[in-house]
Amino acid sequence: MQSRWVSRKSRSLRQSGLILLVVVMLGGCAGPSLDAHQNAEPVLVPKVFFNGELSARGVVKNFSGEVIRTFDADIVATWDVDGTGTLDEVFRFSDGEVQTRVWTLTPDGNSYNADAGDVVEPGTMRWQGNALHMNYLLRVAYGDGTIDVRMDDWMYLITPDTLINQTTMTKWGVKVGEVVLVIQKKGAGFAPSN
Repeated sequence: MQSRWVSRKSRSLRQSGLILLVVVMLGGCAGPSLDAHQNAEPVLVPKVFFNGELSARGVVKNFSGEVIRTFDADIVATWDVDGTGTLDEVFRFSDGEVQTRVWTLTPDGNSYNADAGDVVEPGTMRWQGNALHMNYLLRVAYGDGTIDVRMDDWMYLITPDTLINQTTMTKWGVKVGEVVLVIQKKGAGFAPSN
């Protein structure tokens, strides 16, 4: 009789532990909300900030938060008469690698569909107040091949000429890295080193 009671109690503890784990995991999925920034200033308007020549500097971190690379970048942003934007980016990494990415931002109501050549699953760019959010799947070089990594971008306009970008990178829901960078309109503070 006692062994049945112990078995039931053990099963009950396992079930309680499983429920607690699910609750913690779901809580971890709840991230920042654009609504929280709706009244924050300065107001970020993508067509205004991402216009003309911009410079960026940043770091790439691994899953444990260690900085593994630094980079600078030049960005040329243009918009056509239909409201479609192009962000032509050239990244220069501290290990000598150079990457280019050309984003196409296609208007879709109050957002943009954001796509690029190495983007496997395009993102939707949304913004409120001083914040912008975009989530997409990026194909990156890894070893002798490539892997697809989920990119969760949060950008915050700090001054009319300065934007902070924090991107969390995940694979199968597990954080594998992070990118943190500052983007500025050229002539507003720094220019990439050559």
